[in-house]
Amino acid sequence: MTIKRITSRDNPFYKSLLKLSTSARERRLAGQTLLDGAHLLRAYLDAGGKPLHLLLNEQALQDAEIISLLDTCEYVPQTQLDDALFAQLSELKTPNGLLALVDIPPVKIEAAHSFFALLLEDIQDPGNLGSILRSAAAAGCDAVFLSQGCADAWSPRVLRAGMGGHFALSITESADLLQVAAEFTGKLLAASLQAQQSLYDCNLRGKLAFAIGNEGAGLSQALQDAAQQHFIIPMPGKIESLNAAAATAACLFEAVRQRQ
Repeated sequence: MTIKRITSRDNPFYKSLLKLSTSARERRLAGQTLLDGAHLLRAYLDAGGKPLHLLLNEQALQDAEIISLLDTCEYVPQTQLDDALFAQLSELKTPNGLLALVDIPPVKIEAAHSFFALLLEDIQDPGNLGSILRSAAAAGCDAVFLSQGCADAWSPRVLRAGMGGHFALSITESADLLQVAAEFTGKLLAASLQAQQSLYDCNLRGKLAFAIGNEGAGLSQALQDAAQQHFIIPMPGKIESLNAAAATAACLFEAVRQRQ
């Protein structure tokens, strides 16, 4: 396949890509996002995704992994960008040479049909959100529901932190978490510093969801009230709390341990 070349930032296609790379609103309107790097593209392909367009910088064709991916995607349109233009699309200080334009995967699982889920309320830090999604995928969650106050799940920073976890999950953004909680037919649990029961004493088998709150404010009272069970994560050290990503990982993998 012939690789096209773009050298001007006034190119209409390039301008549309720049909007996607910087604007959550544009990503929502287009239903598309950019995957930065070979690892994310490989994860997308392994999940059955079909990229719409591949974008390369001038050094990409010297990278064996990228060449292998280009061979795999031989029927996908490919465009080489001048290095300066490519760098504008990538947040990495040293761009790795490959971007993929993809459709954002559709929501696959409704609340009532999920068996192991997360409800995320106002998780605003992209790194935390990506780490949570990565842990959720690794732990075998099937669905994640994000409130309107969460960071954009399909932003470049969240995607990089998720390391491909997005493509193993059904992700619902701007969800009404109280409605999700009402429709979920399993047990909803929430961490609380006032709880008496340890996470490790809870029964985490069966149909289960964890509600996870904002990094600073924690979980809203309404979602606390919607949970059927509250627990505390034991912290024998001198720190009062864990960040949202670490707390979520502790919950998820205690559930994994109990389910084995």
